[in-house]
This record gives sequence, structure tokens and C-alpha cells, in this order.
Amino acid sequence: MNGSSSGRGRRIVLWRHGQTAWNLERRFQGSTDIELTEDGIGQARRAARLLASLKPDAIVASDLRRASATAAELAAVTGLAVAHDAALRETYAGAWQGLTHEEIIGRYAEQYAAWKRGEPVRRGGGELETEVADRAAPVVLEHADKLPDGGTLVVASHGGTIRTTIGRLLGLEAHHWEGLGGLSNCCWSVLGEGARGWRLLEHNAGTLPEPVLGDDV
Repeated sequence: MNGSSSGRGRRIVLWRHGQTAWNLERRFQGSTDIELTEDGIGQARRAARLLASLKPDAIVASDLRRASATAAELAAVTGLAVAHDAALRETYAGAWQGLTHEEIIGRYAEQYAAWKRGEPVRRGGGELETEVADRAAPVVLEHADKLPDGGTLVVASHGGTIRTTIGRLLGLEAHHWEGLGGLSNCCWSVLGEGARGWRLLEHNAGTLPEPVLGDDV
């Protein structure tokens, strides 16, 4: 699933949500529905002004509040409606959710190490990264397919989901996805459509991005 080969010149902007309290505490959020902080709302507003300059044609977002509120800031600037889809939620990570980075390493050291080595791991008994891509990437492609030639889709989602989706759309093997690195809050990556499918044009872009405080540790 590496996109259309028609060379229609479309772009997909994958935009991570703004800051939450759990980001600051380095707690694994996963599918837990955490709100943006006031700083997170400010991040979304600043980023929305930048993304509006790309003249997006459509916006789709995870239905979790941190992503939908982020998308709402771009909708306010552009006048576009936001489509929401639960398939764009962050990875469900079972027992890991709500734990800090240190707690996860302390309680699930072997599982964490296996995941970092690129092995398929159900973190906390939750989803595999390939299963996240299985649900999220088709939704992104479905909305991209509706774009006009040269059109731009903005996807407001989560760090782990964005990385797995990029990996899938680029045709990378799953154990290489970690090599893409994380996204800072309210930063984005851009995929462009070429003759042989999707390619990564920008990664973790934004104005002076802050340190990555990961959804997926």
C-alpha cells in the first residue's frame, strides 16, 4: 500500500496534536482521551496559521480530543469541515497506558527492549504497530483519493499512528519504522505523490520544534 502511481501531485500533511498534561509527565497516552493544555491550544493555533498557507483541501482527524481540538484550530482558519475517524486514534497499549516512561521500563523492561529492537510487540497487551497501520493508512488513502490533482490533505493524529502510517505508505518494512523518529507536539510530516508512489518530503517540520514528548514513549 504505497499510494497511487498516477502522479497526480497530491500532498498528505500528517500533523501531530498539541501538548497534553500527559505529554509533559511522559505518560503513555495511547487511546486514553486526554485534552490539550492551554499551551497545546496555543501550539495548535500557531501551527494552524502555518498550515493554512498550504491551502489544504480537506482535513481529517482522530476523534480523540487532543487531535480533534488541534484540527479544529485549522478548521477555524480555513473554513473547512473536519472529518473524524476513530481509525486514526493512537496505538492502544493496554497496561502501558497511563504509565510514565520510567514505570514502563521498570515493569516491562524486556517488552520495551524488544519493541525498540523492532520486534512485533503487543505493548501492554495492546495493538501491534502493523495493526495500527492496517486501520489508519487506508483511511488516509481514502481521503487522499478524494483530493483534486495537486490537492493537499491534512491529517491530525498521533505520533505513533503517524509514524506507522508513513512507514506503510512509503512501503517500508515494519522493523524500519522506528527509524523515522518521533514528532514534536504540533509538528508535521509531508508526503508528496510521485510517479512511483508516496515519498517523504518533510519530517517533524514546524517552526523551532520543541523536544519530542512522545505518545509512544
